[in-house]
Amino acid sequence: MSKTFNIKNMVCPRCIEAVSQVLERLDLQFTTIELGEVTLEAALTHKQKEQLATMLEARGFELLEDKRSRQISQIKSIIIKQIHHRETPLEVNFSTLISNNLHQEYSSLSKLFSSVEGITIEKFILKQKVEKIKELLFYDEMALSQIAYQLGYSSVAHLSAQFKKETGMSPSHFRKLKSRRKPLDSI
Repeated sequence: MSKTFNIKNMVCPRCIEAVSQVLERLDLQFTTIELGEVTLEAALTHKQKEQLATMLEARGFELLEDKRSRQISQIKSIIIKQIHHRETPLEVNFSTLISNNLHQEYSSLSKLFSSVEGITIEKFILKQKVEKIKELLFYDEMALSQIAYQLGYSSVAHLSAQFKKETGMSPSHFRKLKSRRKPLDSI
């Protein structure tokens, strides 16, 4: 019997590696591990679950057990995976992507997210996009038009306007300053 757990703050491939190491250290066999989710080969005992939770917390993660927390973590993981770990633009809008992945109406997921997180899903998406733009500007490997295309903006002007509204500076000014970025789990 397999058991699936959601884990808060898994936002990058290094997080997957860190969680894998915890599972190996506890000698827990898993069938899949991806951003925000682990499927174990066997159900955990109460003691194993406590040990797992403690070791994950020591590394900045949190084992999520209540349904609302799991759904919010899944929403965040879907968004982060799409924005930070895909090279191609999204073929559907985020509301469709989230709804299809979680098999629920977007409106109910949106209300849940806003009530718990204090911001809308759209604002969370915008914050994630801004951090990805910062990363791409910092490494200076892509033109602004390429960044706009990759992140699904209709134009460079739209990207620039949203970036300036969020950061207080234009993308070109940010590129010159090479400002510090925020860790994804603190956004």
